[in-house]
Amino acid sequence: MNLSGTASTPHGTPRAQAALAGVLAGALTVGVADLLAALLVRFRIGSGQGSPVIAVGEAFVDRTPGWLKDLAIRTFGANDKTVLLVSIGVVLLVLALVAGLVARVRLAAGLGVVVLLAAVAAAAVATRPGASPLDVLPTLVGAVAGLLALRALMTRPAGSTQGWSRRAFLRGAGAVGAGALVTGAASRVATGSVTDVTASRAAVRLPAAVEKVTLPAGVQLPVPGITPFTTKNSDFYRVDTALSVPRLRAEDWRLKVHGMVGRELTLTYAELLKLPLVERVTTITCVSNEVGGDLAGNAVWLGYPISDLLQQVAPASDADMVLSTSVDGMTISTPLQNLTVGRDALLAIAMNGEPLPVEHGFPVRMVVPGLYGYVSATKWVTDLKVTRFDRDQAYWTPRGYSAKAPIKLASRIDVPGSFAKVPKGKAAVAGVAWAQGTGISRVQVRVDAGPWANARLADAPGKNTWVQWVWEWDARPGTHSLECRAFDANGVPQISASAPIRPNGTTGLDSTSVQVV
Repeated sequence: MNLSGTASTPHGTPRAQAALAGVLAGALTVGVADLLAALLVRFRIGSGQGSPVIAVGEAFVDRTPGWLKDLAIRTFGANDKTVLLVSIGVVLLVLALVAGLVARVRLAAGLGVVVLLAAVAAAAVATRPGASPLDVLPTLVGAVAGLLALRALMTRPAGSTQGWSRRAFLRGAGAVGAGALVTGAASRVATGSVTDVTASRAAVRLPAAVEKVTLPAGVQLPVPGITPFTTKNSDFYRVDTALSVPRLRAEDWRLKVHGMVGRELTLTYAELLKLPLVERVTTITCVSNEVGGDLAGNAVWLGYPISDLLQQVAPASDADMVLSTSVDGMTISTPLQNLTVGRDALLAIAMNGEPLPVEHGFPVRMVVPGLYGYVSATKWVTDLKVTRFDRDQAYWTPRGYSAKAPIKLASRIDVPGSFAKVPKGKAAVAGVAWAQGTGISRVQVRVDAGPWANARLADAPGKNTWVQWVWEWDARPGTHSLECRAFDANGVPQISASAPIRPNGTTGLDSTSVQVV
């Protein structure tokens, strides 16, 4: 197949026409590649990681330095992945435009730009964890479609000395544009129905827990604006590296437990549902949560104790870590001692009485009290390897984060908000605090760096949840600074000195400035 054509494009081709040709060819490339990738997943061919855009994005995330990852989460929160995908789209648009402008001068060079981009995307796909050779096929087919489209739009018709007429170009551009729209739309439809995860989740019938959580009546303080004790599933924070949320049906889920064990074990979802499941109420938080941040949530989880699972496989006496792997290849290292009897770590299947939402790990995830999510909270978990820290390393460890990361004692002011206008007189200062593994003994508040005053604590069902607190303030007119600190059940105070997120979580006291009127 001769992609370079028998004649070069005329130098007189309008720049706008050449740029449009490049953009349309690029759109067709992505549309065809994404559609074929979705079809391969639908028919369960390859590993399901053939989308070049997603592969390039995930390769970028893998190579993102820790400080940039922290900045993205601070700036965009749970929208960081959307921002990344939009940014990739903008870059692809610019590069496609460049390919068209280069082809205006020399067709072979413009086609070479497309080939180079396809090679980068193919490499990104091929190097994803668990990728198969067939996963590269969508990128290659998409690239061929883009090359043919660019060549067709930029090569002068046979016998012509003036290039394409405007009308002829518009007809060709319309055809390529229509192809891009059709393939793009078809890929969205195919992706949405790839594995019918929604139907799989809807079909789950949660068994009754052999140990059920009953929340004390006083866990929720009657303070407007305070963080609810139980976080709604729709409001629960989400921080992970998955640009495309894994869509794994319950019927297809398998968990392999292996490594330094007396015997290996494989568990299906149906088998998991038959085990004695328990409820636990647990607060989890992200290591990227800043002082006063909202990357924390509290839920009632239903699942099987990981300690019971590990007893069945008999870990070796010198094992000290479990390396868990998600279906998308993400790895997390958890100290073995945090998964033993009495630690309440779960293979969770439900969240606040519902099967796990897809974006929160359906069908099964890990929930481990006392550890930041990057060393405990594996979503879509499919593999547990009992091992040692000196033998295996998880995803975030070589990126500047500690291999072990207990959640640090923290407190936060929810009410009043920053720069709020507060009426003078009695005012509620309220928020939440957590000290997993011990619980909170007291929270104190001070105004304008004055003396500390004790707040009133709400009830808490256990040591692994946050607790609400409130302090009644006699607010006087003027601008004031409010600050809080917490103490754990052993009387240890919250660290007041500021520390960055890396390597194992930030420290410091939350404060807010208000105007009393």
